[in-house]
Amino acid sequence: MDATTYQSPLGSRYASQAMRENFSDRKKFLTWRDLWIALAESERELGLAIREDQIAELKAKREHLDLELAARYERELRHDVMAHIHAWGDVCPTARPIIHLGATSCFVGDNTDLVLLRDGLVLIQRQLVTVISQLAAFAREWRELPTLGFTHYQPAQATTVGKRACLWLQDLVHDLEDLVHVQGMVRFRGVKGTTGTQASFMELFEGDSGKVRALDEKVTAKMGFARCFGVTGQTYPRQLDFRVGQVLSSIAQSAHKFATDLRLLAHKRELEEPFGKAQIGSSAMPWKRNPMRSERICALARFVIETLGNTAHTAANQWLERTLDDSANRRLALAEMFLATDSVLNLYLDVSGGLVVHPAVVQKHLDAELPFLATEQLMMEAVKAGGDRQDLHERIRVHSHAAAAEIKAGRDSDLRARLAGDPAFAAVAGRLDDLLDGSRYVGRAPQQVLEFLTEEVEPLLERHRDLVGVQGEVRV
Repeated sequence: MDATTYQSPLGSRYASQAMRENFSDRKKFLTWRDLWIALAESERELGLAIREDQIAELKAKREHLDLELAARYERELRHDVMAHIHAWGDVCPTARPIIHLGATSCFVGDNTDLVLLRDGLVLIQRQLVTVISQLAAFAREWRELPTLGFTHYQPAQATTVGKRACLWLQDLVHDLEDLVHVQGMVRFRGVKGTTGTQASFMELFEGDSGKVRALDEKVTAKMGFARCFGVTGQTYPRQLDFRVGQVLSSIAQSAHKFATDLRLLAHKRELEEPFGKAQIGSSAMPWKRNPMRSERICALARFVIETLGNTAHTAANQWLERTLDDSANRRLALAEMFLATDSVLNLYLDVSGGLVVHPAVVQKHLDAELPFLATEQLMMEAVKAGGDRQDLHERIRVHSHAAAAEIKAGRDSDLRARLAGDPAFAAVAGRLDDLLDGSRYVGRAPQQVLEFLTEEVEPLLERHRDLVGVQGEVRV
C-alpha cells in the first residue's frame, strides 16, 4: 500500500475481496477486451473482412494488460478508451486495425458497467440470503423467550426475542424480492453506436438492417445477457442505476434498523454482538464492550442511503442523447454504493451469525415492568373472585403511581409487593407468580414466528439454497 496516497476505506478496510475484485481496474479493462473480442467475432460471423488470426491474437493477448502503458497513452490522448485501444494494439499488431470497429466509447464503458452491476448484484444476493438464513435460525431458537416490547422506546406490551428478530428478517425478505426483480431489469446496452441509432454499423454492413440487429443479438449473448435495451441514446438509460441503487439503499436501511435495535438492546445488556477475546472496547475504559460492528453498519448504511441521490440526479440530468457530466460521478457513486453495501452485509453476516442473548437480563427487565403491564389482567381476575371493578381500578391506579415514584427515586419497583399486600387483591395474591408469567402476555408471537418462517422464509431459502453459506469478511 502506498502510504502517501489516499486509499478508500471501502477498499482498504471494509469491503470483501470478491466485491473489490468486481470493481477492480483489472476486471474493468479485461471486460473491455472481452467486449472487443465479442464484437470482432460477431462482425466476422456476419461477413465483415476480419480474419480468424486477428481474433486469435486478441484472445491470446487478452491478459497482457499493461496499465502503466495505458496510463501514459491517456495522459497524451486525454481519452481512456482510446488509450486502451492503443495499448492493446501495441501487443496485437495484427488485430490492431479491427479493434473497436464501428463502436463508440460507451460500447465498452456502459456495457462493462452493466456487467459489473449484474455481477455485483449476485454477490450482494449471496450475502443477503445467508443473513436471512442466519436470522431465521436465531428467530426459531428464541421464538418463545418473552421480552419487554417498546413503543416510543417506552415499555409497552411483551413480545418475544424471536418475534422481534422476525421484524428484521421481514425487511430483508422484501429486499431480496426487490433485488431479484431488479436483476431481471439489468439488460445489456448492446451494439448501438454513437447516438443509439446504429448508423456506424449500418455503414459497415452496407445498409443490411438484419445483420446489424443480428450483431446486437450475438454480442449480447456472448456477454451472457438474455436481452438488451431496445432503444438507447449514447448511454443505457440511467434510471437503471437508480433502480439498482434503490435496492442497495433499502438493504442499507434494513441493516441500519437491525444495528440500531441491537445497539439499544446492548445498552440494556439483553443482546450483544460477538465480541473477540482480545477486542478492546475503549482506549480509556478497559471494561467497555462497545457494539462496534453495529455502529459501523449504521455508519456505512448511512453512506449508501445518501449516495442514492446521486443516481437520481444523474438520471434526471441526461441531456438528449447523452451528456458527460455523469461520468466522474458514476465512477464514484456506483462502485462505492456496491462496496459500502457489501461492507454492511459483511458485518451483518458476522453479527447475525454470533448474536448473544442474555435470558436472565431479558427476564429481569420484563419482570420489573410486568406488574404494570399485567394490571388489567390482575384486575379482571380479582373481579372474577368477587371484587368491585371500580374500586380495584382505583387501587391499581394509586399503587402504580406510587411504584412509579419509587422507580424515579432510584429504587426498584414495589408494585408487585403493594398489590400482594392489598386486601382487595387477596383472592389472587397466591396466583401472582402465574399471573405475572411473561409468556402469558406475548399473544401469538411464538406462533407468528413459526408461521412466518414456514410460510415465507423457508420457501424463499429453498429457492435460493445454493447461495447460502457466505462467510463475513470483517478485517478490522
